[in-house]
Amino acid sequence: MGISLRSRWVFLPLILALGALSLYILRLSLVHEGQPVPENPAPPEKKGPIYKEVHREIAPPLPEYFPLAAKAKSPADLPPIPSWNKPPEVHVPESTRLYIGFTRFWPLLQQVVVSYITAGWPPEDIYVVENTGTMDANRRGLLTIQNPFYLDYQRLTKLFGVNIITTSSLQTFAQLQNLFLSEAINNNLTHYFWSHMDVAVHPHEDKEDFKSLYMRAVDVVRETQQPDYLLDKETGKKGKWGQQFFAYDWLTMVNVETFANIGGWDTMVGYYGTDCDMYNRLSMNDYQQPIQDAGMIYDVTTSLEDLEILYRRRPKSEKRIRDSSDSKPDNSSVTSSNSAYLDSTEPDTRNSTRFHDLKATLEQIQQDKRDDKYRNSWQLRQNGGEGEPYYYDPDGFEKALQMTIEVGTKINEEKWGHKGCDIKKAGVKEGDQWKVEHDETFDKRKIRRRWF
Repeated sequence: MGISLRSRWVFLPLILALGALSLYILRLSLVHEGQPVPENPAPPEKKGPIYKEVHREIAPPLPEYFPLAAKAKSPADLPPIPSWNKPPEVHVPESTRLYIGFTRFWPLLQQVVVSYITAGWPPEDIYVVENTGTMDANRRGLLTIQNPFYLDYQRLTKLFGVNIITTSSLQTFAQLQNLFLSEAINNNLTHYFWSHMDVAVHPHEDKEDFKSLYMRAVDVVRETQQPDYLLDKETGKKGKWGQQFFAYDWLTMVNVETFANIGGWDTMVGYYGTDCDMYNRLSMNDYQQPIQDAGMIYDVTTSLEDLEILYRRRPKSEKRIRDSSDSKPDNSSVTSSNSAYLDSTEPDTRNSTRFHDLKATLEQIQQDKRDDKYRNSWQLRQNGGEGEPYYYDPDGFEKALQMTIEVGTKINEEKWGHKGCDIKKAGVKEGDQWKVEHDETFDKRKIRRRWF
């Protein structure tokens, strides 16, 4: 029986498909002709992370900014504090605890501590708050000086005689401020002082009514404790105070009760802007913030070349050196190198040429910081420490810090519905936090404030 014409047409698509497949196979064979077939074909390449190009220059080793301290074995090896700045032999009745927070750059911390001590502040009243996030690594001497978080624990405690409080983890500026407040509350303090670490202080030696920086600070404490302090004689109403400013907040005296009453610092605003929030809230609650003067306070970005200058010694004349050699002073507790230094120098006089030279040097360092587009460039001068305990990539730390600063600034703007530090002037009051819409400052062309 033959196949009908209609049945033949049914097989046509199948024949065409088989033909196309044959042509495709033939073409593949021609393409790969002459190419060897690998016996063990390589597995498909796995894609990994794409790394950034790193162009980090290793910072030069930090110099020793206090050679006498490096050689000293005990406090007796250091020069004596200038006689006109020595604190009373018996501590004043008033509490004068001073907190200094530290995260990075040891030379500035050493300088601020030495400057307060030589300005008369009792070392036992100074508390360095080590906020490095490196646990006990500094206490155990496990970090090198090129590590940004390094500090010389033994020099601070054994040689300078100050105290160290180590935070359990890295704190923001606002968290650190609340730690100061918490320490004060736990120690039943009515007030305390705190200072930035990137400052250097010195008393007004050229004033006729001279007092050391420390004793002027004590005078402020005593002033606030007077029954008629901030008393309006016309109304009989007594004012309230929140803090005492010495050169803005580079040195500040805090009223513990006041800060506790307004809830402490807002830790959601971690860094820049948190001062605007706190100081405006104090003002909104009618707490006064007087400006005081205890001495010269310089905003600095580097250390003096040799901190010995703060002890105000001057070279002896040759005759004086011979005379002192004949008298054979007892320097048995002093190292040989420091003994030679102490034997060849003598105390300077107050308001001398050396004082004015020191003042000019500190003024120039402060001006250099003001002229620096990135005023906190000192925070980037150490980038070592890789492989040491709790190591954190320095560039990554700085980037994360700036991102955190930016977020905190935006939080503060949203909190008050206002951009800028003039929060109270914008018309908001205590209780308006997070309840007001954006004001006209959000409509203006965005001008980014350099908080750092």
